[in-house]
Amino acid sequence: MTALPDQPLSPLDGRYRAAVAPLSDYLSEAGLNRARVEVEVEWLITLTDRSLFGTSPLDDDDKASLRALYTDFGAEEIDWLGEKERVTRHDVKAVEYLVRDRLDRLDLGGIAELTHFACTSEDINSTAYALTVQRAVTQVWLPKLRSVIATLETLAVEHRDAAMLSRTHGQPATPSTMGKELAVFAWRLRRVVDQIDGGDFLAKFSGATGTWSAHLAAEPDVDWPGLSRAFIEGLGIGFNELTTQIESHDWQVELYDRVRHVGGILHNLATDVWTYISLGFFAQIPVAGATGSSTMPHKINPIRFENAEANLEIAGGLFGTLAQTLVTSRMQRDLTDSTTQRNIGVAFGHSLLALDNLERGLGEISLSQHVLDADLDANWEVLAEAIQTVVRAEITAGRSQITDPYALLKELTRGRRVGAAELAEFVRGLDIGDDAKQRLIALTPAGYTGLASSLVDVLS
Repeated sequence: MTALPDQPLSPLDGRYRAAVAPLSDYLSEAGLNRARVEVEVEWLITLTDRSLFGTSPLDDDDKASLRALYTDFGAEEIDWLGEKERVTRHDVKAVEYLVRDRLDRLDLGGIAELTHFACTSEDINSTAYALTVQRAVTQVWLPKLRSVIATLETLAVEHRDAAMLSRTHGQPATPSTMGKELAVFAWRLRRVVDQIDGGDFLAKFSGATGTWSAHLAAEPDVDWPGLSRAFIEGLGIGFNELTTQIESHDWQVELYDRVRHVGGILHNLATDVWTYISLGFFAQIPVAGATGSSTMPHKINPIRFENAEANLEIAGGLFGTLAQTLVTSRMQRDLTDSTTQRNIGVAFGHSLLALDNLERGLGEISLSQHVLDADLDANWEVLAEAIQTVVRAEITAGRSQITDPYALLKELTRGRRVGAAELAEFVRGLDIGDDAKQRLIALTPAGYTGLASSLVDVLS
């Protein structure tokens, strides 16, 4: 059998490339290497700005030329690093050699020995990962999540008064409104987004085992922890001062657990909307040219929600593995984190793909109020809760001699359909006050939604 031309193994780089491409600027191997170059360059500039070891601050043109090494990072640098790593067998060392090579090209070879000065690979890596994950989350993933939340909020407001039969345990239950049910998901997601917004993105920059030993050997009179903190915080991320050779990754564990939590809520949303579509509560808007089934022409399948469900499960599994693995490092260092962290982009890619499908899916459904109305009208027995609660109030107020109103309603309604006329006749025969009778007789399943509509305002 003839071998296929070079093809992507992952569907994220093949079938679904367009939906997840923005993440590759940050969470691809090239994105990581660009951030590594950024860290190396900015550390060089920091050291020379302080005139350490007889250097002088670089002028603005030289700094701009140096920073162009990462702002203009592209195919030439990617290829150069690929060739160099095949020799060095060490990705961060290849980056150091790239910076040294470019310093020579820029006639700045006099400061070449300050490249990667007193750094261990994890100083560069932890900083690069903090930068790339922060940027991917804040510039790509969170905006897409917020867009899904905004869509939910819009639908919640639009359908705030759309009475619907609830189903607890899959059985008819006290009515709600579709708007309130969608608002619940928006509210849940908002909470976790706030937690993610308040989270850390941390780096270490303290040498081989987190002690600044080499730094002090080279220059004992410098406040190296203070300088390192200023450097890291100047990049817009947080500084972890107390570490082993590696930054402990706890901030990543926290982030991935929260992102997985978001995925769980979204999975719940996907399965609920899928079920509402199955019940006919939502109609799917046909997409011109689309095919639902290869043999059944009538079908419009809820594929957006099914795709989201599956990708959220994949993402959740990966985020769980990331959190479980990254929390541990043997003694001062092992390399289990190295290959694990290379899958951060894969996890976020499946999550982003799910978000994209949810956003599109929510835009391709239309509420079928007549189906909701028919469902409510077929389930008048859900008013049993209201009746027995009113009877209890009447007993307490001294206007009724009924004993055990719950049992009375249970006998009337449990496991059987009860229509409007039958309920009205039952209420007229109750030993309760006239005002209570009139309220109950006037009640309908569609009108028994309590504060559901106004609860949507909690989102405001």
